[in-house]
Amino acid sequence: MYDSDWETVKSFLPKNWRWLARRSKALKGLRKYKDPEEVLRPLLIHLGCGYSLKETATRTRQAGIANLSEVALFKRLTKSKDWLASLCISLMSDWKKDHGIKYDFEYRLFDSTVIKEPGATGSQWRIHYSVKIPSLRCDFFKLTPAKGKGNGDTLVQFPVRTGDYIVADRGYCQKNGIFHAASKGAYVCIRVNHTVLKLFDENQRALSLLDEVTTLTETGQELEFDALIRSDGESSVKGRICALRKSEIAIKEAHRKLRRRAQKNGEKLRPDTLEFAKYVILFTTFPKDAFSTTDVLTGYRYRWQIELVFKRFKQIAKLGHLPKKEDESAEAWLYGKLLVALLTQRMVEYASLFSPWGYDLERIKNSKPMA
Repeated sequence: MYDSDWETVKSFLPKNWRWLARRSKALKGLRKYKDPEEVLRPLLIHLGCGYSLKETATRTRQAGIANLSEVALFKRLTKSKDWLASLCISLMSDWKKDHGIKYDFEYRLFDSTVIKEPGATGSQWRIHYSVKIPSLRCDFFKLTPAKGKGNGDTLVQFPVRTGDYIVADRGYCQKNGIFHAASKGAYVCIRVNHTVLKLFDENQRALSLLDEVTTLTETGQELEFDALIRSDGESSVKGRICALRKSEIAIKEAHRKLRRRAQKNGEKLRPDTLEFAKYVILFTTFPKDAFSTTDVLTGYRYRWQIELVFKRFKQIAKLGHLPKKEDESAEAWLYGKLLVALLTQRMVEYASLFSPWGYDLERIKNSKPMA
């Protein structure tokens, strides 16, 4: 049973996954279990199931997969960082090709997720990470306690460079973070949180965002207008609002989720909350001469497609213990979790294409090495 399941998993890996292992030197220095398969399989058990290194070593030994100690498994995880990263890049490349997604330049996607160490008294940590799209390279991450002043989601958590194109969701819609990015010469595209962000026109008068977006009455209609964000002093960041009305189906789904959340929390929904749910509203400082309204919205749409993968990453990242003592091991852990998320996403999509045997026959054939 386990062997047949493993053959199915291998069928979803990139066709050159063995070659990538050798190119990345993940196998260098190993005295036993030098086959890429014998290295990757225990790592996926550790990363995908959330087992500790000790439990993974025990399970793989009892299943006859590999006779490794927890120390040996940890060393293999650390050595496999570049291999796991290259597997993620290959899978994402295939995924973009399948979905017809193209990029003319590189975005930086900022996000975070909270994980809890195993055990009743395990500490909670927040992983802040930056991933470049489309290369899928993690160019920054850090750990902070999940709670406490200065540990929440904000652009200030990240190093920002001149010319960066940053895309983030509404959790990062805070003026201090936007000012931080602007002061470094970076550009931002952020989903608007209307309860947090106050907007002004060029004459420093307060803008009514709801009055502006309600002029969009038909599905697919777009709107753009200039907007300022003011600091507590006299400085301001000039940008623009790019908005789009959702389809009726998407509006109904958004309203359903809002009502369900309000009922669960015992809250009363405000009418303007339901109205804002009809639109996708972005604040951006991307240059007008290079990015039209459609360009900005399309770029965010691509980001949102990738967010489906990161949602799975966040769910899977909550399983297991993050190696915090060394940057190399923590980064390898992050890439490994992302690999599991990408594989899961790929399997889910293929599962939607019904076949009596439950997998893609051509993939299974291609996954087996030729003698």
